[in-house]
Amino acid sequence: MLIGPAPAKGRQTLLIRVDGLRPGMFVAELDRPWLGTGFPLEGVRLGTAADVRRIQAMCRHVRVDTLRGVEPALHYVVQEEPPPATTPAKPAPFRGLLSRVFGAEVAAAQAAHTGLETDVREVMDGLRDGGKLDADRLREGVDTMLDSITRNPGALPWVLEMRRKGDYIYQHGLACSIWAAAFGRHLGFEREDLRDLALGALLCDVGKVRLSGELLSKTGRVTAEELGQLRSHVAESRRIVAETRGLSPMVARIVEHHHERHDGSGYPGALRGNAIPMPARIAGLVDSFDAMVSQRPYADSRSPHQAVMELYQARDRLFQAELVEQFIRTCGVYPTGTLVELTDGSVGVVMSVNTLKRLRPTVMLLLDASKRPLDDFRLVDLAEVLDDADGEPLNVRGGLPQGAYGIDRAALFLD
Repeated sequence: MLIGPAPAKGRQTLLIRVDGLRPGMFVAELDRPWLGTGFPLEGVRLGTAADVRRIQAMCRHVRVDTLRGVEPALHYVVQEEPPPATTPAKPAPFRGLLSRVFGAEVAAAQAAHTGLETDVREVMDGLRDGGKLDADRLREGVDTMLDSITRNPGALPWVLEMRRKGDYIYQHGLACSIWAAAFGRHLGFEREDLRDLALGALLCDVGKVRLSGELLSKTGRVTAEELGQLRSHVAESRRIVAETRGLSPMVARIVEHHHERHDGSGYPGALRGNAIPMPARIAGLVDSFDAMVSQRPYADSRSPHQAVMELYQARDRLFQAELVEQFIRTCGVYPTGTLVELTDGSVGVVMSVNTLKRLRPTVMLLLDASKRPLDDFRLVDLAEVLDDADGEPLNVRGGLPQGAYGIDRAALFLD
């Protein structure tokens, strides 16, 4: 599988060897991620011989769009094998895998997740019934979560990905808090600021508890009036935070400004660039990332890799470029829980990321090169394992959509 946008209807794409590239061709897909190549993610027209040489130095095969550029000579075209006629059976659960990968921390991470999830649900239910926000209870839950992330930053995001279920508002706030904490830790936030960052991300959409369930669950296009009602959650969130004792100014700034965007296209103040407080920029980025990987009433979930690619495309437009780059260092080009195919044809799930080698995560293999389920898991650290069994370079060929080959990520790791 090559990496790039799906060909639009009416396009004709051909897989070719890179020695067949010529100026004037349009390269639609690579055999490696676009990220880090310096080319746009949506494809590139080769204007010069230098462009051709750059692609040839990076890839062995590419897919060219013959309706948008020059056609290749036929002897460079690679004959592709048809996809398997049947979907392989789901792999059996790899029981105890998380414990073997993350050690004792997985139990603490699961407990922290369960505890904070319960806190969020009960506090939000109380607010919905007209009660007050119990900030002390949420702060205690956030502290336990921070302890887990400090000990092992990879365990809790993995548990989060495996336990996505239930009410989107609750789960989204929880996920934003965890990702904000992991990102803030990567950026070097001190403990007190990290706590406020995580609390702010947790509460950024708290005002939605006062909106109608019918509006929040609407699947069709919203009217201008309904859009205004949805955006009113910012003012309601700000009011709830202002009425709650013990919450810091940072929490209030996050709640008020997390929907502002780098280019001024956000709301409520249409702030630009550095006028947006840094904690709010962080919260806005993780809010968008988690929204994309979540199943929402009006949108299907994207894979974590797809979400990262969309953030990358939005750099210096919706989000500060440097912040996007640092977030990708935190979660990886292929974040925890992403299904991937390797260059030898095997399929696995990303277990942990390498902050220095973002394209070389640790992968747990589930299917062999023929897409048959393996009898037991095999962990491959691509930062250490550079070649496959045939001596060929071993890399991630690309991310796979959720549910590819019948794989249910959550069912793989039942204890």
